[in-house]
Amino acid sequence: MVAKSSGRPATPTLYNRLPVLRAERGLSRQDLAAAVDVNYQTIGYLERGEYAPSLDLALRLSEYFGLPVEAIFSRTPFTPLSTTVYGGSS
Repeated sequence: MVAKSSGRPATPTLYNRLPVLRAERGLSRQDLAAAVDVNYQTIGYLERGEYAPSLDLALRLSEYFGLPVEAIFSRTPFTPLSTTVYGGSS
């Protein structure tokens, strides 16, 4: 059986640096969720790429971390920080 196409393009993957940003600041998912006024499960969904944030949520996260939205979210995979900072291969 072949599934019918809805005619809509597939939603592109949205990559993020939320786990790294949380770790740098020693934040739990609950801490970050409380800071941006969402359920802690929403942070987990975002980190796993199972949910794309609304524009409002993306901007709240950007303001919280003091970073531009494109430093947190991207449609292409981020270069590993070890490569960026140290020139390593992983």
